[in-house]
Amino acid sequence: SLGIKQLGKDAVGDAAASGDLRKNAVVSCEVIGINDGGVEVKLVNHEDITSFIRRNDLARDRDDQRPERFSVGQVFDARVTNFSKKDRKVMLSIKALEIAEEKEAVAQFGSSDSGASLGDILGAALKNRNND
Repeated sequence: SLGIKQLGKDAVGDAAASGDLRKNAVVSCEVIGINDGGVEVKLVNHEDITSFIRRNDLARDRDDQRPERFSVGQVFDARVTNFSKKDRKVMLSIKALEIAEEKEAVAQFGSSDSGASLGDILGAALKNRNND
């Protein structure tokens, strides 16, 4: 016999099958509720899926980890840190997205002098100047 859940649309199963929801994927979220512990969101592309972003996952900087800085209806991107089809839970983090973007920027724009001290850089510049 079929229950009502088997007849209804399976939003989590559909999202998993499409490959949209997987660990480290970036998704758009809309705020639907705010409390002291974090922010309740729904996924923009998957209307039936909701998640809770804990306070410490709201931002990398501790000063920005205030749920009050968000407003209901606000849309932002977050990174999927865990997706369990069995438990039907999606864990999201803005902090993980910020860290990943920073690592990507360092890898893309990091110079050969990025680990050098000011003295090393100036010493090399003076040596080049003296050679000219």
